[in-house]
Amino acid sequence: MSPPPPPVDAALVIARTRAWLRHAVIGLNLCPFAKAVEAKGQVRYVVSEAAEPERLLDELCRELRALAEADPAEVDTTLLMHPQVLGDFLDYNDFLDRVDAAIERLGFEGVLQVASFHPDYQFAGTAPDDAENASNRAPYPTLHLLREASIDRAVAAFPEAESIYEANIRTLRGLGREGWAALQADIERDARDARDAPDTR
Repeated sequence: MSPPPPPVDAALVIARTRAWLRHAVIGLNLCPFAKAVEAKGQVRYVVSEAAEPERLLDELCRELRALAEADPAEVDTTLLMHPQVLGDFLDYNDFLDRVDAAIERLGFEGVLQVASFHPDYQFAGTAPDDAENASNRAPYPTLHLLREASIDRAVAAFPEAESIYEANIRTLRGLGREGWAALQADIERDARDARDAPDTR
C-alpha cells in the first residue's frame, strides 16, 4: 500500500496560480476577459487535496453549486486547482467527459461551463512543444468554472473573440522558449514572495 501524499501547501498553490494569471494570462493578454474579474477580486481560488478522481468530482460538484448560488459581483468565476490528482494529461483529458456529465446532471447546462488548464496541456493535432499549448498551461491541473452569462457579456464587448486563439499563437511564438522560461521564473519568484504575504484585497 502506497503512503499518502504529502499535505498540499495551499498558500503556495494559490500564490503560483495568481502569479500565473497575472503574468501569463493577463500580462500576455491571452484572455482579454481575465483582467477585469481579477482586478475586482471576483476570482475564487480553491485548492483541492483530492488524491483520487472521485473525490475531485465531488469537490467540483460542490463548487459548481456554490458558484451558481453566489452573487456574481462577489464571485464571478472559480479556479479549482488539484495538484495531487490527474497529473497525467491524458487522464485529465479523459476526466473532462465526467465534468461535462456532472454539469448536465446538476442542471447547469447553459448556466455554467468548465474550461481546462494543465501543466502539460496539449491541443489536439499539436506536438507537445508547439507554442500554442502554453496558452492553457497552468502551474497545476486546474478546472476553471465559468458563468455562461459572463462569457456572453465578455464576447459581446469583444466583437473579434474568434481571433483570440490566433493572436495567442503569434504572441507565444514571438515569446519563444527562452521568453516563456523567463516568464515562468518571474511567476515562481513572485509566488514565493507572495506566499506568506497577507491578502489585502
